[in-house]
Amino acid sequence: MRCVIARFPFEFTKQEVVDSMKGIKPEAITGESVLIGRRHYPVKQVGEVITRQDRRDFTSGEVTRAMSRLGFTCRDGEESAPAAPALTPLQAASALLGTPAS
Repeated sequence: MRCVIARFPFEFTKQEVVDSMKGIKPEAITGESVLIGRRHYPVKQVGEVITRQDRRDFTSGEVTRAMSRLGFTCRDGEESAPAAPALTPLQAASALLGTPAS
């Protein structure tokens, strides 16, 4: 499939992407992610590996669109972010009071 990432045309197949990501350890996910095999990778990491470009040169949306068109499952940042832990009543009251001014 042909796609354009950072104004450059690329030809990818699903198997080529899977092969490129083999042996690569996923980084911590802080935003959008893509499921390749049994691992979730940040889309910027995938884009950097498959295009061999600096991740500042393209957007996560470009890579997400390309991975979706290839048939990979993509998640946005809200789905992959862990839920914030619930505060106890004491912690909530302390947070409302704030820290003392020096």
